[in-house]
Amino acid sequence: MNLYRYASPATFYPLAGRLVPWFALLAAAFTAAGLYISFFVAPTDFQQGEGYRIIFIHVPAAWMSMFIYIVMAFWSAIGLAWNTRLSFVMARALAPTGAMFTFLALWTGALWGKPMWGAWWVWDARLTSELILLFLYVGYMALQAAIDDPRRADRAGALLNLVGVINVPIIYFSVKWWNTLHQGASVSLTRAPSMAQTMLWGMLVMAIAAWMYTIAVALARARTLILERERQTEWARAVIKEEA
Repeated sequence: MNLYRYASPATFYPLAGRLVPWFALLAAAFTAAGLYISFFVAPTDFQQGEGYRIIFIHVPAAWMSMFIYIVMAFWSAIGLAWNTRLSFVMARALAPTGAMFTFLALWTGALWGKPMWGAWWVWDARLTSELILLFLYVGYMALQAAIDDPRRADRAGALLNLVGVINVPIIYFSVKWWNTLHQGASVSLTRAPSMAQTMLWGMLVMAIAAWMYTIAVALARARTLILERERQTEWARAVIKEEA
């Protein structure tokens, strides 16, 4: 399989169309399984009671908010290095979903924090850096919308992504670098998880569901962006005419 062949928008467009339904189906299946494990199989936490179950939404959303921005920065770097149009399209297609997960992480964190900390919001290092991440997503989308020339918008947005990615390790390591209210990581690559296996499986399955959803939505959005940018080409006009 020649991956370079799919760097062409004309070749990538039909491939994305074939992949979207499969990833959407996987997202629905993993979401159903994850919610079942999270709310019917995982035990009640002995300290937080039933209220802890919000982590099955909060933690995957927080993971995705950071991971999507890293992927956007990756595509931005590829686009700047090789001037590939599809790389910029993929970065732009991911941004709204990343912003959604960041917003979801902040709001579920507030709902979780109120009974645990007694406050909806504190200027904690992790919460503040996560809020900055939301501003970076919104700023990137606003910058793209404010510049009429797609080429200039791509480069400006890519530079913002590459600068803003510095915030991701700050979010991740904030609980280690500063004295914060936010609890440390329950899942780590260097030690055993500090939770029941069913709780861990619930979070991991929900994280996979979030990633499948992200791929499906990003591919669908990328197809729309490709048609917008390539509408003057013969193949795009033929596709638009066929789908009209």
